[in-house]
Amino acid sequence: MKQNSFTTMKWQHNCLCLLNQTLLPATIEYIKCSDYLRVIMAIKRLEVRGAPAIGAAAAFAVVLGAQELVRSHQFSWQKFLAVTEEIKAARPTAVNLAWAVNRMVAQAENYRAETTALLKQLEQEAMSISSEDIAVNRKISEYGATLFTKPLSILTHCNAGALATVAFGTALGVIRQGFQEGRITRVFADETRPLLQGARLTAWELMQDNIPVTLITDNMAGWVMKNKMVQAVIVGADRIALNGDVANKIGTYSVAVLAKEHGIPFYVAAPLSTFDFTIETGSQIPIEERLETEVTTFGNSEVAPKGVTVFNPAFDVTPNQLVSAIITEKGIIRAPYSREIQQLKNEG
Repeated sequence: MKQNSFTTMKWQHNCLCLLNQTLLPATIEYIKCSDYLRVIMAIKRLEVRGAPAIGAAAAFAVVLGAQELVRSHQFSWQKFLAVTEEIKAARPTAVNLAWAVNRMVAQAENYRAETTALLKQLEQEAMSISSEDIAVNRKISEYGATLFTKPLSILTHCNAGALATVAFGTALGVIRQGFQEGRITRVFADETRPLLQGARLTAWELMQDNIPVTLITDNMAGWVMKNKMVQAVIVGADRIALNGDVANKIGTYSVAVLAKEHGIPFYVAAPLSTFDFTIETGSQIPIEERLETEVTTFGNSEVAPKGVTVFNPAFDVTPNQLVSAIITEKGIIRAPYSREIQQLKNEG
């Protein structure tokens, strides 16, 4: 699988450079984050987004936070933990964020009184999280492509590509691999209101790789399925419960319901870091609600009457019975998900 023509993030000279995804596709611009608060801001603003990418960025934010404390001679374990809690609070739904920060804290435990060694260990761990994500995406892509035994068209929602990870992508990684092997011929990308991640990001990514892509509005998905223009759906995930319920970008649940109605398989591609082994069902997943202006404006123009009440959840939860299979770096799992996911948990 070839390397992407762009880089979602890079760590250079104690600075995290993030591709500003809010400016795509018109502008390719990198944000230089030399302190942890700037990384938190980038996560909140969706300048970096996608569960695996958020996790990797958060890991480097921990490095930057520890460096700042040491540099200012203010390092204490309590202050370090306060920084990590601040990072974890940046966005509530994507479990990869807390997973990455907790992993960094676990590494730091043995170096509380040795700040030089602690900083070195933290940087190494963040680099490991980043490089592991690339390897994990490759595995997911290889396993996922085997689901398609004959050439077909596929529909995806939001963006679960290289932009949502360190490289390659989860759902789009499967699509890239499938296209390379002649198993996938075309992709239909939902625009993904209200922030248009499908239109701005997924369509752009696929065009960068010369993969045929057709952009549709979210409310066209059912008609596309009815007219047999797609034969499968694949999406990413932000959190998966022990029973296989899946939290993903708002609108995913609707796509899953439509896929079920039309007899089309609905696949989820996600790394083990996206599984939350501490919750039983999707009803326990916290759902982030975002600003009203994301719904009431389009670009710089207001498109709704002033004062209208807005409900703007960033994610929804697809119940496990609508999920045909979940693709992980350990392989493809199917219902009964509780048993399969428990086995993944036990294997560590």
